[in-house]
Amino acid sequence: MKTILDPGKERRTINFIDNICFSHVRDLNGEPLDLCLSLMVRNGNSEMRLASGRDDEVSTGRQPVLIHINGAGWRGADKNLMAAEMQYFAEAGYAVACIYYRSSAQGHFPDQLIDCKTAVRFLRSHADQYGLDPDHIAAIGRSAGGHLSSWLAMNTDGFDEGEWLDVSSHVSCAINMFGASDIRALNLIEQENIKNPAHRWHSMEETHGGALLGGDMSTVIERSDAASPQNFINPGTAPLMILHGDQDPLVPVAISEDFYDRLCKAGLEAQSELYIIKNGGHGTRELFQTSVKERILDFLNRYI
Repeated sequence: MKTILDPGKERRTINFIDNICFSHVRDLNGEPLDLCLSLMVRNGNSEMRLASGRDDEVSTGRQPVLIHINGAGWRGADKNLMAAEMQYFAEAGYAVACIYYRSSAQGHFPDQLIDCKTAVRFLRSHADQYGLDPDHIAAIGRSAGGHLSSWLAMNTDGFDEGEWLDVSSHVSCAINMFGASDIRALNLIEQENIKNPAHRWHSMEETHGGALLGGDMSTVIERSDAASPQNFINPGTAPLMILHGDQDPLVPVAISEDFYDRLCKAGLEAQSELYIIKNGGHGTRELFQTSVKERILDFLNRYI
């Protein structure tokens, strides 16, 4: 069968650039560790440029950036594990950066936040190289990544260390997908859970929150407050969207409801949004349906 197709040229090419090193840090043993990110960006037909020295795509200008932060209980996950779910936003015109940050076995809080802020500064510093808009950077994260995305939204100073310190780590807006904004509440739940011999963990050191903070477990509850973004809401807090399943068995939806209430009480109701996802668990399919991504995209477009 011979068929002539005329698809047009409306959709633009998306390039995937992997293993871009954005920071050199050390782990808990003092060993050097390179932190990398990947970038989905619509910057022309890269294969055509390599093969023929020309490109059939005219630049549309600088693209706003969406930083994607993985979860996995701060245990460390491949930065590209959920990258496919972010292609929707690349198709919509956002350059999507999927970043790695130190796991709880490689660093204790605030190392994870320091790494995320370094990634923001790297992308801002290298905007010319990758065709990015340095004035419009947002963050989105799931679970542990949602916790860190909320931290980025606080736009707080004091966590900027290492490279690219000549630019800001502030973001324009952020999306927290079922992340624990209250680490104290999370650790109190685990403190009760470990009393059950059938529970997956038997000490606070083993839990996600305990491993994140490290140190003396007799003070882990008190120290949890300093790792909870809800305690650092301020007038400079960026617009924040929170999505949480009403059947989440790991991070109770009440944590996000309380976070939203705190944002409203701080006078940020007009720029804060909470979406309760019906029948949604912890990262289950309900949270990644197209209708949910459309809501996220609308939020991004309003604040970017």
